[in-house]
Order: sequence, then structure tokens, then C-alpha cells
Amino acid sequence: MSRILRISEAASLALHTMVLLAAEPQRTQATRDIASLLRVSEAHLAKVLQRLARAGLVSSQRGPRGGFSLARKPESISLLEVYEAVEGPLQERSCLLGQPVCGGNCLLGGLLHKVASEVSAYFSQTRLSDLAQAFRQEDNDAQA
Repeated sequence: MSRILRISEAASLALHTMVLLAAEPQRTQATRDIASLLRVSEAHLAKVLQRLARAGLVSSQRGPRGGFSLARKPESISLLEVYEAVEGPLQERSCLLGQPVCGGNCLLGGLLHKVASEVSAYFSQTRLSDLAQAFRQEDNDAQA
């Protein structure tokens, strides 16, 4: 099932990091702390954060108390913005082979278009604030 929808590691890192930052939007978080929580490479995360900063989605602060925070309110940032900051425009694939060879009658019918439309709609309609509870510390402590 996980191979039906492929999202790059960089895009996945960006989405998870942004939701993590949305859980505590007033807090600046160090790259090493985010990397530790997500169990990912700090160097790879730093590159992803640079892309998010260039897109104006996160702000960085240097120094011993430095780190990253959201540049805008979580309710104003969609998953689509985050995805596209890392991967570029979300593109629909009309053929799994890259070039239609089925003479206009795709073996999968309209499935690829339907899945692409649903992913696009979900990403564009879902805001970071909708998902922030996944990383809220007090919610996670209460469940433990």
C-alpha cells in the first residue's frame, strides 16, 4: 500500500517538520532537536529547512537559542505549500510508464486522475493547524 503514493523523503521531512513546528508555533526549535524527535539526519533536515525558509514558510534565528519557527500562522499554511516548497508544483501523472502506450484507453481507467485529484484536494485544503495535535506535547503526555 505504501508504494501507491510516493512522497520523497525530503517532502515527508518537510511535512512532518512543519506540523511539528505548528504544534508550538510560538517556540523556536533547534534543528538537532527536530532531527532527534523525527529520527532523521540532521544534515538532511537542515537542507529541507533551508528550502522552507527560502519559500517563506519558516523563519530562522541564529545563536545558542536559535532554531526555526513558523513564519506564518499554522492555519494559513497548507500542506500543498509545504510540499511544493520542496518538490515544486504537484503534477498529475497520466501514465505509470511515463508515456501513454495504451492507445488512449488506460488500463487503470481514471484511477490515476482520481488519486491525483484527491491528493491535490487534501493537500490544498488541509492546514498545519488541522494536524498540529499529532505533536502537541501535552496531548502526547496525557495519552501515555
